[in-house]
Amino acid sequence: MPVYRDEAVVLRTHKLGEADRIITLLTRHHGRVRAVAKGVRRTTSKFGSRLEPFTHVDLQLAEGRNLDIVTQAETRSLFHAGMGSDYDRYTSGTAMLETAERLVTEEKEPSLQQFLLLVGGLRALSDADRRPLQVLDSYILRSLSVAGYAPTFTHCAHCGIEGPHRWFNPSMGGVLCVTCRLPGSAAPAPETLLVLGALLAGDWAVVHAADERHLREASSLVAAFLTWHLERQLRSWAHITR
Repeated sequence: MPVYRDEAVVLRTHKLGEADRIITLLTRHHGRVRAVAKGVRRTTSKFGSRLEPFTHVDLQLAEGRNLDIVTQAETRSLFHAGMGSDYDRYTSGTAMLETAERLVTEEKEPSLQQFLLLVGGLRALSDADRRPLQVLDSYILRSLSVAGYAPTFTHCAHCGIEGPHRWFNPSMGGVLCVTCRLPGSAAPAPETLLVLGALLAGDWAVVHAADERHLREASSLVAAFLTWHLERQLRSWAHITR
């Protein structure tokens, strides 16, 4: 069987047979890949904890008919090491992994930007100075932008007129002017829209200076925006403290 090497983040695992696991990976060069790790559930497995969610690994895989097979795995980063004792960081990280899997829908379709965003997001989540929910919100907005769903928080998403604008609608792609406003649009505080723009741009000085109520409102709008484009909620939303 042909073999190839790649760098990956483990997104999800589930059991296969008596001792194997199917591993869902987001790779640097091959996009989303599903592969079998043979014997990984045995205590004598040479892979051990290298193929658990949140692990950043170098892999060698053999191409298979339906699923590839992991033949080598070397750890690069154990992102879960700093999350296991912090509930908010762990649940936010879980939502990141789920978002990546939902947005990269085609198997073995290169998704370098999504891979780099995920690695950067997990690394930021390990930083004790960053609040986990805001790291998650920033990651979601950026990953949606890379996927082609870039929100706008300054210009009207329908007519393009420059703001500031008062209304926000996930189905339209961001803020709306008075003329383009749709029934049911949210009316967030102006400060909340500034926070959303800062989260998208990675302007952490603005995020850190924001009032708690504006951070909460921004987070709810990010969740609504993601849910609209995925057409369903993340399973991990239920475990996130908001």
